[in-house]
Amino acid sequence: MRKLTCLLFLFLLSSFVALAQDDAAELAKKLANPIASLISVPFQNNTDYGIGAFNGTRNTLNIQPVVPISISENLNMITRVVLPIITQYNITGEGQKQSGLGDAVMSAFFSPKNSEKITWGVGPALLLPVGTNDFLTAKKFGMGPTAVALKQSNGWTVGGLINQIWSVAGSAERPNVSQMFVQPFIVYNWKSGAGLGGNLEWTQNWKSNQTTVWLNPTVSGVTSLGSQKVQFAVGPRLNLAAPDGGKADWGWRAVVVFLFSQ
Repeated sequence: MRKLTCLLFLFLLSSFVALAQDDAAELAKKLANPIASLISVPFQNNTDYGIGAFNGTRNTLNIQPVVPISISENLNMITRVVLPIITQYNITGEGQKQSGLGDAVMSAFFSPKNSEKITWGVGPALLLPVGTNDFLTAKKFGMGPTAVALKQSNGWTVGGLINQIWSVAGSAERPNVSQMFVQPFIVYNWKSGAGLGGNLEWTQNWKSNQTTVWLNPTVSGVTSLGSQKVQFAVGPRLNLAAPDGGKADWGWRAVVVFLFSQ
């Protein structure tokens, strides 16, 4: 883990010189906006330690492709998928291990192309029961609304994302889903493309009345690997709230985002 963290920091430092400032600043600004007109493929890796009674560990790699589609002269549809690949030890029991796909969430934000003051988007969110292990899936298909809004000015990006999903089909043996996800975020980007920020990830399970909250501060930078533009980010994860027996002692996040022109 130390070697990976050092490597990420070296890439972050390289972002100060690898791109022209104008290009780096513009890319960083777009990447801070979840519904920017930019094709990107983020790989977000979260590793959490000291979970529950058995001191468990969980690694979640979220693959999150974002593809904007022009609907009309004034409207974009930004599609976003979050597909988790999970490996966990000592979570469901001592010496127990599970690994595989978790359930995916697919969102589509309809957003005006020329927002002047506030950038916003609204649309549907779908829960897709593609999990490959009984402990990693709800076995329910769900849907609901999602929305995002943000303001960008003088290097700052401040905003938030929310969705609410209810199950509408799936295994009758599993409990129904009614879950809200709220993600406020703030980022400051320098002209070099380097950034400092963070988000709060609040998941509320209304059926079981369980709350999970993570605070994720990160440092980020953009650079080029040959002709491929890339963003790197790294930071700690702080588990502020979790269901009984499910709180992690600490964790960390590392992100690699591949950027593509339209």
